[in-house]
Amino acid sequence: MLLSNKTAVVYGAAGAVGSAIAKAFAREGATVHLTGRKRGPLDAIATEIAAAGGTAKLAEVDALDEAAIERHLDAVGRIDIAFNAIGIPQVGVQGIPLAALAYDQFALPITTYTRSHFLTARAAARRMAADKSGVILAHTPEPARGGAPLTGGMSIAWAAIEALTRMISFEFGAQGVRAICLRSTGLPETATIDVVFGLHAKALGIARDQFRTMMESMTHHHRSTTLAELAGAAVFAASDLAKGMTGTVLNLTAGKSQD
Repeated sequence: MLLSNKTAVVYGAAGAVGSAIAKAFAREGATVHLTGRKRGPLDAIATEIAAAGGTAKLAEVDALDEAAIERHLDAVGRIDIAFNAIGIPQVGVQGIPLAALAYDQFALPITTYTRSHFLTARAAARRMAADKSGVILAHTPEPARGGAPLTGGMSIAWAAIEALTRMISFEFGAQGVRAICLRSTGLPETATIDVVFGLHAKALGIARDQFRTMMESMTHHHRSTTLAELAGAAVFAASDLAKGMTGTVLNLTAGKSQD
């Protein structure tokens, strides 16, 4: 198994992306620490991981709370992999022209995502640097590279996450810490993207399925990234097979965005 004897912490583990990647880490032998703001949704994921023969531990951690993040990692001990998959509701954030967008709506994703990713990555990197080893992962969709209309502050927040990935690699790479961002298309398997596609479709006056078809037609294989593909890429990036990879984006958009 690719992640045997590794310890992974997943923030926002109750969401579709966080849970898919947590399960993939566990299947490959990692002990996975599931975190989220509420314990209830994490219980089911931990049970599923255990039923499949994996090992999962869980804790209530607000990934915007610096003290809570630090306390949790102190309790975890050695950490080999950190992945942040937090999200915020998209109603009132996307699907609104900039000219009609209130500043607070614009700033919300920028302040939320940058705060959480900075705090979790910094806390993990400090500990990984002391051990001379570790991988910090993040996830963005393709507007992080080229922007997109009606995404408000989200495109800026995603671009900032990718920039932070490069900064972590620059500053901690010599101490054995790798940092990689996984970039996908929108993920129609998730409830969040179902909402987002609906918001954009409504703004354009078309049906949700038409909007999805339009988005997928921009990829080389005319379909969206799957959760399984994203999780597989996360396992690879976190494993020793990717030791030469850091400070970069692992592009899963099938040509929709270019680096």
